[in-house]
Amino acid sequence: MDTIGFDRHDHAACIAEGLSAAEARCREAGLQLTPVRRRVLEILLERHRALGAYEILDILREEGLGSQPPVAYRALDFLQTQGFAHRIEKLNAFIACASPGEAHDPAFLICRACSAVAEAQQEPSNSVLGRKARGAGFLIENTVLEAEGICPNCRAGARP
Repeated sequence: MDTIGFDRHDHAACIAEGLSAAEARCREAGLQLTPVRRRVLEILLERHRALGAYEILDILREEGLGSQPPVAYRALDFLQTQGFAHRIEKLNAFIACASPGEAHDPAFLICRACSAVAEAQQEPSNSVLGRKARGAGFLIENTVLEAEGICPNCRAGARP
């Protein structure tokens, strides 16, 4: 299971790659990455953490891109549908996808101390759940896995 999110990395390159992947996917699919959709994705990529819709709306409002909740929710819905963002149920928040454009089943590692979120990739078909589903004749189409714990940064600062 590859994990993305707690390691240090070239943040500028991460943002550029995320936007580039979204632009390419939209171009290929004939979809519009409107200024608001693009900006919401940029916000998620820039902050590199889970954000609530109203946090995003506050930023959009400050920038003159919209002041009503549907503006943020429509953009977030588009980004989720296209695989550019994910909703973190536990936090009622959204995060940019760490692997945009790739078909995958994400799992989220949520730090209960700092609320940092890392995206990992899971393979539900190879899991206990996948085996149980197959045994029951059930086809898993979508999974959401969220695990709560302590991230490496908070563990390093915590006393034993």
